[in-house]
Amino acid sequence: MSREPKSFEAAITASDFSSDDYCGTSYAAKMLGLSVATVQSLVEKGEIDAWKTLGGHRRIALQSLNAYLAKHSPQLSRADLHPKNRLRVLVVEDDEATRDLYRCHFDEWDLPVDCTWMSSALDALMDIASMRPDLLISDLSMPGVDGIEMLRTIKRNQQLADMQIVVISGMAVDAIAARGGLPPQARLIQKPINFDWLHGYVTALVMANAKWR
Repeated sequence: MSREPKSFEAAITASDFSSDDYCGTSYAAKMLGLSVATVQSLVEKGEIDAWKTLGGHRRIALQSLNAYLAKHSPQLSRADLHPKNRLRVLVVEDDEATRDLYRCHFDEWDLPVDCTWMSSALDALMDIASMRPDLLISDLSMPGVDGIEMLRTIKRNQQLADMQIVVISGMAVDAIAARGGLPPQARLIQKPINFDWLHGYVTALVMANAKWR
C-alpha cells in the first residue's frame, strides 16, 4: 500500500523517515537528462509536482517525476543513470573551495566513479535514498542540518546499511563523541584531507565493486 507523502519538515523529524517520496532539483535533472533550469520550468508549468520547504528548498515528488519519465522517455531507467560497473559516490561539503579540491582530485584519478556534489546535508538527505550511493564522503560542521544529524538519520534507513561512510572533518574527536558519535561503520579522517589515502580507499572500493557486481 502506498504511503501518503508528508511535508518534508514533517517527514524529516518522523521516526520512520524515508526520502523515497522526494528528491531535490539536481537529482531530478539527472534522472530526466535535463538542466536544473528546465526542471524548474516544468515545475512552474505544473508538469511535475513540487513544493518548497520552509528553508526555500524545492522538493519534487518522485511519483510525479517517474510518471513524467514514463510518459516522455519510457526507454530510460535508473539503471541507465547508474551503470553497475561504476562506483556511486556522494560528497557532502558546504565549503565551495573544498568541493572544487575534491573535483580536481577525482578528475585527476580518472577512476570509474560517478560523483555527485552537494553543499548541504539537508539536500543530501532528500536525495540519498534515491541515489543509493556506494560511498558517502561528508563533512560534519555545516549550517542548518549538520553532518552528525544527517548520519543519525541515515542510520535509520536499512536501504543504506551497506553504504560506506567516510567522514572528513576538522571537528575534535571528543566534540563528536559529545554529540553521540558516528555510526559504527563510519571512518573518521581529520582535516586537512589526505588525498593519497582517499585515492587508495576509493580505488579499493572500485575493485571490490567490479568483483561483486
